Amino acid sequence: MKKIGFDKVKLNSGLWKTLQTRNEETTIYAVKDRFEETGRFKAFSCDWREGEDKKPHFFWDSDVAKWIEGVAYSMINGKNREQEAFIDSIVDMIETNRYDDGYFNIYYTVCEKGKRWTERYNHELYCAGHLIEAAIAYKKATGKDKFLKLMFDYADCIYKTFVTENSASFMTPGHEEIELALVKLYEETGEPRHLELAEFFIDKRGNNDKDLEDECGVNCLYIQAHKPVREQREAVGHAVRACYLYSAMADLARINNDAALRTACESLFDDISKRKMYITGGIGSGFSTECFTVPYDLPNNEAYAETCAAISLAMFGQRMLELDVDSKYSDVVEKVLYNGIISGLSLGGDAFFYENPLAYDKPVSAEYDRQMNAGGRHRTIRERAKIFGCSCCPPNINRFFAAVGDYICGCDEETVYIHQFMDCDINLGDESLKIETQYPRDGKIKITYSGGRRIAVRCPEWCRKIICHVPHTTRKGYMYFENTDCLEVEFEIRPRLVRAASAVIADSGCTAVMCGPVVYCAEAVDNGDNIGDLYILKDGKINTVESTLTELCDLEADGARMAEQRELYADYMAELEPCKIRLIPYYAFANRGASEMRVWLNIR
Repeated sequence: MKKIGFDKVKLNSGLWKTLQTRNEETTIYAVKDRFEETGRFKAFSCDWREGEDKKPHFFWDSDVAKWIEGVAYSMINGKNREQEAFIDSIVDMIETNRYDDGYFNIYYTVCEKGKRWTERYNHELYCAGHLIEAAIAYKKATGKDKFLKLMFDYADCIYKTFVTENSASFMTPGHEEIELALVKLYEETGEPRHLELAEFFIDKRGNNDKDLEDECGVNCLYIQAHKPVREQREAVGHAVRACYLYSAMADLARINNDAALRTACESLFDDISKRKMYITGGIGSGFSTECFTVPYDLPNNEAYAETCAAISLAMFGQRMLELDVDSKYSDVVEKVLYNGIISGLSLGGDAFFYENPLAYDKPVSAEYDRQMNAGGRHRTIRERAKIFGCSCCPPNINRFFAAVGDYICGCDEETVYIHQFMDCDINLGDESLKIETQYPRDGKIKITYSGGRRIAVRCPEWCRKIICHVPHTTRKGYMYFENTDCLEVEFEIRPRLVRAASAVIADSGCTAVMCGPVVYCAEAVDNGDNIGDLYILKDGKINTVESTLTELCDLEADGARMAEQRELYADYMAELEPCKIRLIPYYAFANRGASEMRVWLNIR
């Protein structure tokens, strides 16, 4: 199966249309303003000198590259054309300040001259990969190929350094990303050398004598270099790096029909989705290292669950769908789409979370949180920030939201596959496809198709009742319809209680509430302080109610509250007072000031 690209998709209404429009009209400009304030754009002039402020960081190239990619995608959607001259000026600075052999990196041009390709963990290849992706997107958006030609030269420089000469101090990148970028470059240009370089970085990872644990103290597990990739079966280390790597592995498994890579990817995905993923689709629970930890270690207050990690998991899941149309992949993508990614952006579209915890204790003060962090106890920020020192997540949101249409459909010669349900029109050349829905507010899906192929529609794993009067067969979680040009399917969306595996100690004795694919949470701003004293009644009712916060519904659950206890310790009293518990979509938490929050609630 091959995905149908977002450039063929026009969103018409619904939650993702709202989010995409907000990205085009607000978020892209918010990120641009912050990058101008911090000097990220000006750094491309490569005129910083020691002693001046706004010293470039070794990942600034990648921050700006992701922003350019996001803007380019929005240009393809017909938006933000006024940014073209600004991006052209950045491309001009790259051309002016690159080395004669095509190399370009701000940090190693002005901060660490003479040290290029000597420090594995300083993101050189990671930055190069994002620049390559940005150049591909910009060529598609504008038809201008100057940026892309500069990246051809850069890719040739990297090939010469790592493959031909073997002259770098390391063999594979400390932060993976360039691998998947090179595959994109190959698929855009057809140049075999780009695919060969991607294969080189994949094949040599954990499989050479040069990349050993070094003076930086970086463990090979942290960067997925502990063994050759085809032998890896458990997701380990930094979650973003891991899923960028796994995405490239899946790409190469598809292109080269590599059974060993495919087997590794299947095992890695299952390990993540069955043992190391939050109910929100968040991954990387280890706050000190942004890492996967041991199976079922999924703390709520201390959840790291970086926004970029959720995006990388969606990327990995989508690529696995191209290998095998199985709803276990598209179900995870959906979980991430409606929870773990969009929680990283404020409802206003101009502030961000790097981390996405599943619980907040009662706020005391910012100073208290700082002291706790200084003492080794992790306390996440309680309201989204305009920018971070490490600001990879905001521009990653820019590019993901602009290209979310990539995740809706795919096709092969016989079948058009509907993976995600968004109200949209899809241009298939001589064929057309229209999806009408207000999903996930309700589960009614109408599909109109003009073409000779069959239609396959995913059955969401959360759905317990499907209404469909058209004959079909089912395979790997997809309903296959023959010879139909119009069909209607309804997935019954109703609130339900969810239990975690017994091995997830953090969720013992608790339940989460979901409605369709959307995870809900309780905030003290709706329910009063000490929400740990709240109990959802197992046999109580949960009703949908209109929200003043989001365009989805809130929920109101029958519950009970334990009487407040002020003494430090006292005899246990079991009396509970009936109450209603207000629940909002998880992605909307922390938009009304600092507040207690929980996804997992006591159940009685």
